[in-house]
This record gives sequence, C-alpha cells and structure tokens, in this order.
Amino acid sequence: MPQVFKVGSYVIFFWLDEGKPLEPIHVHISTGTPQPDSTKIWILKSGKALVANNRSKISDRDLRKLIRIIEANTDEIKTRWLDYFEDIRYYC
Repeated sequence: MPQVFKVGSYVIFFWLDEGKPLEPIHVHISTGTPQPDSTKIWILKSGKALVANNRSKISDRDLRKLIRIIEANTDEIKTRWLDYFEDIRYYC
C-alpha cells in the first residue's frame, strides 16, 4: 500500500482497493505494516480530518496528534490521492 508519510511508529497510507465507485478521500493509519483493519480518517473539503473509525486502537492522545499532522498536510495528501486514484470525492 502506498505510504503517504510516517510519524514515529505510525504509517499513514492509502489502501489501493477503494472500491467502485471510489470512496471519498481518506487515509489509513496503522503501526508497522499497513493492515486492512486500520484506523480510517476522512479528509474533508475544508481541509479538516474526521475519524471514521479507530480499528487500530490508537490512543486518544496519539490520535489527536496524528489528526493535527494530517490536517497540516492535506494539500500533499490530496496531490498524492490524485496521483493514485485520478479523482477526488469528499465525505463532506
């Protein structure tokens, strides 16, 4: 799975099998190697990030930190998303 970036032991990545039609833009977070049941974060049109689920059971403290980092890097995430999926839709 394409890694968008890494923060400490956390990997922020795209899952390549995002369905047809393509799901709205989001990233996944896991520790170590990407897992299909990882935490999912929606990227909103406003540039904010919204937790869809926390299946990786990331601590609240770490999740808040990761959300801030994701929000600070939404332009890069959008660019990388377009490189892989060639289209962007938003959850809201």
